[in-house]
Amino acid sequence: MTVPNGKTATTVLDDLTSRLSTFTPELQKAAAHVLENSNMISITSIRSMAQGADVKPNTLVRMARALGFEGYEDFRKPFREQVMRGREDFPDRARWLQSLSKGGKLASLYSQMASTSIENIEGLFSGTSASEIKKLADSIVKARTTYVLGLGFASSVARNFAYLASMAVNSVVAIPREGSLPVDGLVRAEKGDLLIAMTFKPYRREVVEAVELSRAYGIKVVGISDSPASPILARADQRFVLPTDTPQFFPSTVALTALFETIVAFVVAEAAADAVNNIERFHKRRYELGVYWKEEPR
Repeated sequence: MTVPNGKTATTVLDDLTSRLSTFTPELQKAAAHVLENSNMISITSIRSMAQGADVKPNTLVRMARALGFEGYEDFRKPFREQVMRGREDFPDRARWLQSLSKGGKLASLYSQMASTSIENIEGLFSGTSASEIKKLADSIVKARTTYVLGLGFASSVARNFAYLASMAVNSVVAIPREGSLPVDGLVRAEKGDLLIAMTFKPYRREVVEAVELSRAYGIKVVGISDSPASPILARADQRFVLPTDTPQFFPSTVALTALFETIVAFVVAEAAADAVNNIERFHKRRYELGVYWKEEPR
């Protein structure tokens, strides 16, 4: 059975992600490798992919058939079509980036940081659609409470998003609170609430546990991570996979920050008509309280 025409590489990967937990351990190993190296599917032989996953080639064939394809070559077709469509070339940008690398090691590092940051932004917006962001914004606006969970470097992103979004809709909170565990923040959560959870390699156990608890409570989960094989994405109702590549040690937060800035914009657009009034009232009150500095008249 061949998957119907119109199946894209993205929908194939989504299908593979959702079925990951139902596979045998050997199929899971193969699927996880494929998900984490999806950019290699169109150009790498089945033997090489199998070696990278440390499985037999027939395991990839069985994985493909489990998804409804006739075989692995049939499975590769949407990925080859994606490459054939290609991506717009930016020769001027390429020349600019090359010019940055001249002048020594620090200049080369500067060039790499610029290049990967731009690529991460491109990866975010080419791999995500306006309809997906709108779907999430609608869920946030409709939810009784939206919990935003991030640990480590993601904690500041979660808190900034909750701060900005709450100006328009007073139902967004960041967890965990200081001195508590993520699951503590979900004690009062119930069906009709929304959890936006994010974790990146190495994945935080507390986030995975919070997602599992939310599913047990019937709470809708949105997962944000850096790999389709992330343990929180198989359990999520809506998924976002973000590029975090960087020449430095820590993961890049460029795409993550851009995603949440976009979500805030959509939340304001999708919120009730008085959302703008709420934001204006918020800032007016801060001016009245002297929160913002202004030069005193002489």
